[in-house]
Amino acid sequence: MRETAENLRKTLSEVLPLLENIGDEAASVKPLPDKWSKKEILGHLIDSACNNQQKFVRTMAEKHVEFVGYQQNFWVDSQKYNAANWLGLVNLWQAYNLHLAHLIENVDSEILANEITIEGAGTFSLRFIMKDYVEHLKHHLGQILPEANLKNEFQNIYNT
Repeated sequence: MRETAENLRKTLSEVLPLLENIGDEAASVKPLPDKWSKKEILGHLIDSACNNQQKFVRTMAEKHVEFVGYQQNFWVDSQKYNAANWLGLVNLWQAYNLHLAHLIENVDSEILANEITIEGAGTFSLRFIMKDYVEHLKHHLGQILPEANLKNEFQNIYNT
């Protein structure tokens, strides 16, 4: 999983200066009333980090885990990310993901086949959800930073 952790760290180092160059006001602009602003997309990525940390650690602890999904629009709306400070969000997102890279890199290879079912959908291995997490992150970073040319290695399963 070292390669996945390095992929995450490399993505963080590539996009961090680009994210830091976005102004607070520009990050608050909603392209359409029902579309997320850059702040809300990054907030969703913070929520994703939080939820995935739970998925990773719980799946590390048991051979099979049943996990609840989460209502992403409610999470984003209720936390008022659009009213938050942009650089504060960027710093929180970066720190959380550095921790996840550490977790991914240090997972015991013997438990990578442990499985998780998410809200009754599919059964996925710990290895898959860790790799997919990074691709999900890059998908949404591409929405914030279309100029970044972030390559997704495979289609993520969440489509969000």
